[in-house]
Amino acid sequence: MKVNNVKKNETNKFVGWFTNALDILKVDQESGWPDRFGLAIKKSLAKQKNNSISALSLFTGAGGLDIGLHDVGYQSQEMIEIEKNFVDSLSENTKPGDAFQDSVPRCIDIRNYTPPANMKVDFITGGPPCQSFSSAGRRASGVMGTDDPRGMLFAEYVRVLKKLNPKGFLFENVYGITAAQKGEAWKAIQLAFEEAGYKLFFRVLDAADYGVPQHRERLFIVGLKTGSFKFPYPTHGPDSQDGRPHYSAGIAVKDALVDEEYKIVKGRYGYLLNSIPPGLNYSYYTKKLGYPNPIFAWRSKFSDFLYKADPTFPVRAIKAQGGQYTGPLSWENRYFTVNELKRLQTFPDSFKLRGGRQVAIHQIGNSIPPQIARILGLAILDQVFGVKFPFRIDYMPDDFQLTFKNQKKLKTAYYTKKAKESNERNPEKKIVHQTNIKEEIRRYIGKRFEWSSVPKEGYASIDLIKTLKDETLTISVKGRKRRKFTISIIPNADSDWHIPYKKIILISEGCEKKHITMLWKALEEHVKQNFGVADLVQLFGYYQYKSTVKMFFYYNNSDDRSFWDFMRSVIEVSGSSEINLKKPTLLEFGTDSDIVRNLKTLKELGFEVRNKNTNPQIEEGVYLVPYSFPTLTKDSVQLSKKL
Repeated sequence: MKVNNVKKNETNKFVGWFTNALDILKVDQESGWPDRFGLAIKKSLAKQKNNSISALSLFTGAGGLDIGLHDVGYQSQEMIEIEKNFVDSLSENTKPGDAFQDSVPRCIDIRNYTPPANMKVDFITGGPPCQSFSSAGRRASGVMGTDDPRGMLFAEYVRVLKKLNPKGFLFENVYGITAAQKGEAWKAIQLAFEEAGYKLFFRVLDAADYGVPQHRERLFIVGLKTGSFKFPYPTHGPDSQDGRPHYSAGIAVKDALVDEEYKIVKGRYGYLLNSIPPGLNYSYYTKKLGYPNPIFAWRSKFSDFLYKADPTFPVRAIKAQGGQYTGPLSWENRYFTVNELKRLQTFPDSFKLRGGRQVAIHQIGNSIPPQIARILGLAILDQVFGVKFPFRIDYMPDDFQLTFKNQKKLKTAYYTKKAKESNERNPEKKIVHQTNIKEEIRRYIGKRFEWSSVPKEGYASIDLIKTLKDETLTISVKGRKRRKFTISIIPNADSDWHIPYKKIILISEGCEKKHITMLWKALEEHVKQNFGVADLVQLFGYYQYKSTVKMFFYYNNSDDRSFWDFMRSVIEVSGSSEINLKKPTLLEFGTDSDIVRNLKTLKELGFEVRNKNTNPQIEEGVYLVPYSFPTLTKDSVQLSKKL
């Protein structure tokens, strides 16, 4: 084992261990080189006898980890995976000469799996599902960690470890696992492995630093019965020993096989992709990055929304499941093909994935990139099993600080500058709007909050009057009834909400609850049509940030005062509203049952309401109303969840 050992070549330049390995294996770094590297390693090790490491693969997925490990001499006896589509792909690659020759994929829930009585393995590999610890999970519903049944699957991993007692294991998961539940989940996981008799060695690594054309930060744990383990120096990037540049996305997909039609991104936002500079996402169309007519609010979408890859760098992490606008999207303003995504994940060109496009993407995005698996597999063979290679491997000292997080900050600054410069070079003219308007309109709303300008079966109709005078927009329900409610919206003095109004007023003549939804929908339609603003969230801002406006609610209705007082509290709150039934200050809105009834009415009106039933990480008795206006649509995930 060599630690922090850098050799020089004939020209007196530093040569990192990976450069030395590529030279010896005669592998150049042109498009698709990870396939050739894996094949060269396999051929080199085949010359040695008795070097196969018997393994068991848990949570195999589509086999990304196993592809890399099999290339460097591991042999999984069984591959345990619950998803049938994934197992179909594994089985498709078990023929003689394929990646998983002599392995047996099994479609089974690990909770029902018991290793055969005669099974003996040297090593166990795999990582449980990561959704309960992931950044996407944190954004969507908070970190559930081990409160989520998926987060407890590591206990099944430990159960199998105890039964088979291998020399060691390789465990992978998202790095969020270390911070979930204030670190308590991570402590429990470490303790469970240690009680099973294993000493842990772990680091968060970026796959791009190990030859993958994709930034993918994951926690890797090597557990050993005896001995110690150090992680190898990065093979690419600023932390590599000789500064070898990252493997870029453009080179990776350069000659990928084209066996499917290129698909253009369509739909409501598809056209926006064309103007986004490579490396940026929807945030290009925000005020913060200098867009003159902002369409989106800052940080109001996931970072992969309309994310266009930059061919000169690795892409951001490929998502297993996403929507119509989920990136990475090609710099050619289209979706990547499945074969291109395989290249970006370093799956071999020859590896067969069963299922259609979306099924294949699910399998690719859920996998560990085989190239980083190869490098870690070599390091384990060297340090744990004493396998010899025709090249050296150099290892990081324990105190060596990887810089990929700082590199990410530098890249963010680079793209921010790039976006602003692009907007300055191609400024759009400010939209000129009428200074005075008055029009009557009829609109229609569906049961799932669909909004239409034409009549549709099952839709309720409403007549509205829209007036613009003296920079004040007023939208009112047509009528002359004495009962009414009024919502006034005024921008904060220190914020520019990028529409040329000093005030917005929504008025219901009749004070019907359904008018709340209809008036907000009418306002949303207006800002979409006149300013290109995507929706009300983009106008007022994401709920976790300071509100751009102040809202005031007035009503003169004597019926159901509990609800209307409650409505006022929701509309006038600055930012999201947390309603805790354990706090007596809410007694002004009635009993707990009154409050819950009002919350259910809010949801019926299209407001998003969360509690422990919709988002399990929320404390019992606490309700969260993220926005002061209805945001539910027919496509909203929260629409199908019940309080």
